[in-house]
Amino acid sequence: MKKIALVAAVAAFAAPAFAQSSVTLWGRINTSVESISTNGGDRVATVFNNNSRLGFKGTEDLGGGLKAQFLLEHGLNSDDGKASNSAFWNREAAVQLSGNFGAVKLGRWTNGSYFATADYISMHNHDTGNSEDKLYSGAGWTSTNKVGYFTPTYAGFSAEITAHAGEGAKGDERAFDLSANYDMGPVHLGAGYSKQGEAKQFAVRGLYELGAFTFGGYYQREDMGVGSNATRDVGRVSAMYALGASEFHLNVGGTKAGGSFGNNGAKQYTVAYNYNLSKRTKVYGFYTAVDVNNTKMGDLDSFAVGVRHNF
Repeated sequence: MKKIALVAAVAAFAAPAFAQSSVTLWGRINTSVESISTNGGDRVATVFNNNSRLGFKGTEDLGGGLKAQFLLEHGLNSDDGKASNSAFWNREAAVQLSGNFGAVKLGRWTNGSYFATADYISMHNHDTGNSEDKLYSGAGWTSTNKVGYFTPTYAGFSAEITAHAGEGAKGDERAFDLSANYDMGPVHLGAGYSKQGEAKQFAVRGLYELGAFTFGGYYQREDMGVGSNATRDVGRVSAMYALGASEFHLNVGGTKAGGSFGNNGAKQYTVAYNYNLSKRTKVYGFYTAVDVNNTKMGDLDSFAVGVRHNF
């Protein structure tokens, strides 16, 4: 008890120096048990990580509506405890100034064009793990060495403009990413454009809430800029029906041959059920399958049950 009282006294004495600062620890642990077949092979039982992460974010109020903020996010493998990437802060490492003008951000983060389109409609498991969108193209975008401007939200509209500095590294050309979102009532719209060197992509997304039902979809055009078969089209539709704590999900995607996907088109199907134990914790099950046309290479199907907890 004495130690607790001493800590409290020290904290009270130091409080004025830190009164305008706050740091939040947050994260997500998302782990599933799955029976998986890849490339048409035998089924294998596995424990699988679904993009678990640990993050820190902090804010200092500078007065006059101006705030300084930092964001750090580490991707980890919840199945074996290892880092999911050689970069420790592999999901985000950024600092920003924000105010009535919006926000200016420097560092590393995932492109807004992805969140505005493919991620937005992946409602069943947040576009993670084996049931993630295997067909969406990340052509033209990169997450590192970036400067970005985020507009304020006005009448439901917001946008992000980002530039990536290649820093003269061979094969790492400058890149640009643009995204826009509209969220008002039951209507949610988005668009994204990315370009790095000759590679680029453009996508549009729509989502509509109709009572217990939610319907969404996106269309994407990829252009790798080189070769006679450099372009391809990608599309996905998704639907959710909510009944109490239960959610029933269905999504279907497809892509034509070409671009980064190669000489074969493909389809992906996912059926899922979520039961929300609380606002932060759910249990779920899904079946997902990827069928690459005319070949077994790239085929995948998985039966899964899992637990996701946000903190």
